Parts: sequence; structure tokens; C-alpha cells
Amino acid sequence: MGVAALSFRSRWMARRVVRDESGAAAVEFSLVALPFFAMLFAIIETSLSFFTSQVLETAVGDASRLIMTGQAQTGGMTQAQFRTEICNRLPSMFDCVNNLTVDVRPAANFSAADVSRPIDNGVISWTPMYNPGVAGDIIVVRVIYSVPTVTNVFGAALASTEDGRMVLLATSSFRNEPYTN
Repeated sequence: MGVAALSFRSRWMARRVVRDESGAAAVEFSLVALPFFAMLFAIIETSLSFFTSQVLETAVGDASRLIMTGQAQTGGMTQAQFRTEICNRLPSMFDCVNNLTVDVRPAANFSAADVSRPIDNGVISWTPMYNPGVAGDIIVVRVIYSVPTVTNVFGAALASTEDGRMVLLATSSFRNEPYTN
């Protein structure tokens, strides 16, 4: 081979190596895979939290009608029984036994009703009670459901408690109807 042929062949090989992009897609995907999957899991988890929150709100609103109409009071319903009524209105994906807390208490007026989020520095800081009141009372029903989160490992910070759980709060406030015992 002559010098000119060797020079042409080496230039051709060099050009071919520079143009070769067969592994470029794999390298590019490896660079964006972690942020992509983190974003995907965060979107899925956020969607599930909205769905769970809406289902919980509906169940609390429906079960609260038992208090508002006086059925809970006249039937002598306990906090555990009211909690069961809420759980019966939730799909089986909810873990009512371990993750659901119910608080029912009267308020002096609607502006004085406590509808705050009962979390202080990542700790659930309330003592739930059950007082469905009497006819004409303003009642506030608050239900906490804590859900384990997955995306905290990626830094999405959806959790609101120290142990990495997201706390969903469903609230219903109303005036009891004028029922009779």
C-alpha cells in the first residue's frame, strides 16, 4: 500500500469512528433515566394521593350525615362504630385498621371551628375525641389517613411526617339538624 492509500484509509476510519452514533442513544438515556423515572413516580404518587383524598372526602361526607341527622346520637354510636361507618364507605385498598384516625367535636360557631392540620414538625399532634353533640350543634368531623410514600427517596418530599408518610385530612363541618330523641 502506498502512503496516499494509507492516509486515505486512516482518514476514512477516523471519520467513521467520529460519525458512529450506535451507542449514543444508550448513553443519552442513561443520563436522563433517573430524573425521568423519579418524575414519573412522583406524578403517579401525586395522582394517587389526589384520588385517595377525594375518596376519603366523599366517605367522610357521607358518614357525617349520620351525625347531622341525629342517627348516630339516637342510636348510641361510638367512635369505633363511626370509624367503621367511614371504613365501610372506602374501597378495600384503604387500611382503616392502622391508618385512619377520626375526630368529632362541637364548635361554638363556624368561624371558631378547628379545621387546622394536626401536624407539628412532622408529628401528628392531636388527641382525637368523639362528641357528636346534640340537635342544633355545629360539629366538625376530621379524619386523618396516613399513606406511605415511595418518591421520598428521590427527594420529591411528599411526606409530611417524620417516618415518611403523607397525611391526608378530610374535614366536614355542619350544623346538626333539629332531630328528636
